[in-house]
Amino acid sequence: GKLFRDPQNALLPNWKHMPVAYHGRASSIVVSGTNFRRPKGQIKPPEHQNPIFSPTKRLDFELEMAFVVGNPTQLGQSISTKDAESHIFGFLLFNDWSARDIQAWEYVPLGPFLGKNFCSTVSAWLVTIEALEPFRVKTETQSPDVLDYLKCDTATNFDVQLQVAILPQNSPQETIVCQSNFKYLYWNICQQLAHHTINGCNVNVGDLMASGTISGPEPHQFGSMLERSWGGKNPLTLNDGSIRTFINDHDTVIVRGFAQKDGTKVGFGTCIATVLPAKNNH
Repeated sequence: GKLFRDPQNALLPNWKHMPVAYHGRASSIVVSGTNFRRPKGQIKPPEHQNPIFSPTKRLDFELEMAFVVGNPTQLGQSISTKDAESHIFGFLLFNDWSARDIQAWEYVPLGPFLGKNFCSTVSAWLVTIEALEPFRVKTETQSPDVLDYLKCDTATNFDVQLQVAILPQNSPQETIVCQSNFKYLYWNICQQLAHHTINGCNVNVGDLMASGTISGPEPHQFGSMLERSWGGKNPLTLNDGSIRTFINDHDTVIVRGFAQKDGTKVGFGTCIATVLPAKNNH
């Protein structure tokens, strides 16, 4: 801390309250239809001087897609943007559930830990990259110019329509809260894989890599409740009259995706989970 920051503030405020960490994990990635408990952890409400232990009060979805590696590399080998697609087997819908209040307290300076690792949901069916060939679109012009290892000359984004709906408990009707598209990625999947491996990190068959939140330019295209409610400042009214800024207990969140063009339709199915109340034990 003294090396990289003000020596008088070498330790960040959260350092003495919990072990600050980050990680990679696959243990809590679950298939569509698997319900999960509301996560607990440290949060620091603005009115509190010190953090408290609590179930998250800001549970959120993140609309993402993920790709699965089908061709491995050796340690020390990098994948170019030109060759990236030869290492990608196919795609899934991905809901990267997030506890925003836990994440806000823990993520400085290393990134999310307990705010992310409690659950991520994937769709049950994998769509091969060959099946998406008719739906290719160009990545939007990037400014400023990217470094050479990130440059892509081909159409490496895909026109996949995405939707997120919330179905409250005992409600007869869901509410669509987001309509976005896979093509809105600023960094396409080839660039992501090239960057991931440029330092020599190897990939294995079956590795799962998620895209990050896929938000379009308009508010109804924002890919999380954090964005849709603008941090809780703009609540959403669902079709049953209930109000949401984030996800409530017993809400079911449904992610859907499909690509359609010239009479051809490729579906990704659904990515569904219901949030159960937190367990009482500490």
